[in-house]
Amino acid sequence: MSTRFLCCVVLCLVRVGLKDAVVTQFPRHKILGTGKKLTLQCTQDMNHFSMYWYRQDPGSGLQLIYYSTGTEAFEKGDVPEGYHVSRNELPYFPLTLDSASTNQTSVYFCASSLSTALHSHILSAQERGEPRSEGTLPSRFPNRGAPGWLSP
Repeated sequence: MSTRFLCCVVLCLVRVGLKDAVVTQFPRHKILGTGKKLTLQCTQDMNHFSMYWYRQDPGSGLQLIYYSTGTEAFEKGDVPEGYHVSRNELPYFPLTLDSASTNQTSVYFCASSLSTALHSHILSAQERGEPRSEGTLPSRFPNRGAPGWLSP
């Protein structure tokens, strides 16, 4: 496959949490040419104020792209370049890749939480390199959506 094309596969939703909170990412599948714009939708059904977008590059830990603490309230994370977000309504937190490129080849995760306190625990666990099973997230991860994948 040509490196001029990126493939975005967003897997089906995952039900997690004590109250079966649902975080959903959309679209499920997308093929996108380099330089094209892509918006990944993220919705949650628990009226959580805190929502997060992470990316995980092959062989690396989670990296925070953006986080939000409520409507019209969002902050840049560690790797915001090439992305932007909006939060006009509490349940929705879309992530837009302004101009898709091969360096954005990653698994993308959207998450929601009642508070921002969990965010620091996640990053601490990642920095300490706590072991985890392949394909699983740390147990302290906020209610999470299914991953999305971009690849050349």
